[in-house]
Amino acid sequence: MLSSKVIGNSHGQDSSYFLGWQVYEKNPFAEVENPTGIIQMGLAENQLSFDLVESWLRKNPDAMGLKKDGESVFRELALFQDYHGLPVFKNKLVEYMEKIRGNKVKFDPNNLVLTAGATSANETLIFCLADPGEAILLPTPYYPGFDRDLKWRTGVEIVPVHCSSSNGFRLTMFELEDAYQRAQKLNLKVKGVLITNPSNPLGTTMTRNELNQLITFAIAKNIHVISDEVFSGTVFDSPGFISIIEAAMDRNQENTDVWSRIHIVYSLSKDLGLPGFRVGMIYSNSETVVSAATKMSSFGLVSSQTQYLLSNMLANKKFTSKYMKENQKRLKKRKEMLVSGLKKSGIECLKGNAGLFCWVDMRHLLSSYTFQAETELWKKILCEVGLNISPGTSCHCTEPGWFRVCFANMSQGTLHVAMRRIKDFVERSSSCGGIGKISYRHQNMSKLLSNWVRKLSSSDRDEQDR
Repeated sequence: MLSSKVIGNSHGQDSSYFLGWQVYEKNPFAEVENPTGIIQMGLAENQLSFDLVESWLRKNPDAMGLKKDGESVFRELALFQDYHGLPVFKNKLVEYMEKIRGNKVKFDPNNLVLTAGATSANETLIFCLADPGEAILLPTPYYPGFDRDLKWRTGVEIVPVHCSSSNGFRLTMFELEDAYQRAQKLNLKVKGVLITNPSNPLGTTMTRNELNQLITFAIAKNIHVISDEVFSGTVFDSPGFISIIEAAMDRNQENTDVWSRIHIVYSLSKDLGLPGFRVGMIYSNSETVVSAATKMSSFGLVSSQTQYLLSNMLANKKFTSKYMKENQKRLKKRKEMLVSGLKKSGIECLKGNAGLFCWVDMRHLLSSYTFQAETELWKKILCEVGLNISPGTSCHCTEPGWFRVCFANMSQGTLHVAMRRIKDFVERSSSCGGIGKISYRHQNMSKLLSNWVRKLSSSDRDEQDR
C-alpha cells in the first residue's frame, strides 16, 4: 500500500556508482586498523584544504560561538525563519562567486535562492522549468546522481547528448541537435539543457566556443540552460573558467529573451569542502523562477546558524583570497600525483584542469571492447584490487573503458597505496596475459555484485539502444 515512487526503481541508485559505495562501506580502508580495505576513490570530496578552514575558525571564535562583538546572537538566529535567507549571507555569497569568476560578472543577491545543497537546487530548478513527461538534455558522460536528482521526484526525462572521446568529449552543435531530434521522435518536449562546468566527471572546463554554441542552440530552440558550476572554484590550470553568465554577457544577451532562461547552480560543498553544511543556491535572472524557487526552498532551508558562520567567513577577503589560491595549488599538485602514478602503470587520463577527479582511460585493460568487459574490470578493481572507482557506464559514457577516479578525499599516503595497488594489478594482469577471471576475496561481495550485474547488463543494453 505504498506509492509507486517508493516501490519503483526510478531513484537511479541501482547503478554501479552507488553499488561501489555499498561494497566500500562493508570494508573501508584505514591505514592502521584495516590496511587491506577498500580505498574510496569514488567520492568527489575536497579535504585538501580543510586545515585552512579550521585555522580560520580557531581565530574567529565569535563566529563559531554565534556572537557579534562579544554579544550572543543565538536568540536572534534561533528565531529567524525567513526562507529568503540572511541578507548579509547572500551578499557575501555573491561576492565570493564573483571573485571565483575573476570579477568579470556581477551577481544580484535578489536573484539568488538558497537551497540545502546543489542536489536540492538542481531538483528545484527542474520542478520550475519542466512538467512530468517533458525532457532535459544532458551531455554525457555525466554525474551518476543526476538520474536521481533530476528524474525521481520530478517525473522529467533525461535525454543524453552523446559526446565522444574523439574530440575529448567536447560538446558540439551536431550532438545537441542529434539529442533534440531523438527526443522529438520519442514525443518528448525538450525544456532545456543542463551542463556541469567544470565537468563532472571529465574534470575539464567548457571552452568559449562550446558555451557560445550552447547559447545559440538555446535561442534557436527557445529552451532553458542550467549551468551547474559547483566546481568553479577548483580550476587549477589553464584555460580558465568561463561562466555561462559571462559568455552570455560577452554576446550582449542581457536584454534578450534568453537572458531569463539562463540559470546557475552553485554550492560551497566542493570549493570550500563543506558538503555537510548543505549550502547550495540557484541564480536566475527570471523573477518568476526566483519567486517560485524561493517558495520551494522552504522544503530544504539552510540553517540560520550556518548562514551566520559562513557570512563571517566569506566576509574575510584576506582569508578567501588565501584559500582560493592555496586550494587550487594543492589540487593541482594532488592531481599531478594521480596522473603520474597512473602513467607509471601505463594508464593515461583525459587532460583536465579542474575538479576533484580524473577521467581515466583503461580501454587497453579490457578483455574486449564491450560494456560487459568494463563491468568485469570494475568488479576486479573494486573487490580484488580494493579501489572504489566509478565506471563510465554509471556516467552514461557511450564508450567502454573509461573511469572516474577521485583524488582529493584522501591523504597523500593513501593515494600512494592506491597507486601501488593499481601498478601491481596491471603488472599481474600483463604477466598472466590478460585480466582473466575474478577471484574475490569476499564471497558476500561476489554474490552481491553477481546479482546486481545481471540486472545492470540488461539496463545498460537498454540505455545504449536509446
